[in-house]
Amino acid sequence: MRAMRARRRREGLRELRLLVPDARLESVRGRLAEQVARLDKRAEAEALDWIEAVSDYDDPKADATG
Repeated sequence: MRAMRARRRREGLRELRLLVPDARLESVRGRLAEQVARLDKRAEAEALDWIEAVSDYDDPKADATG
């Protein structure tokens, strides 16, 4: 492991460890469901509209000038 980490550092890479909720646990799924139920649907729709608007560059048919 030490050699692999050293090689990656030389390549300009850095190890990153993330801790995420374990969706396999019923308690976590319940907590997430409660949080989703409390989301403001209008605000979420606005956020999704914005994401779609700024993602237009992914469309090869889109005009490059915006």
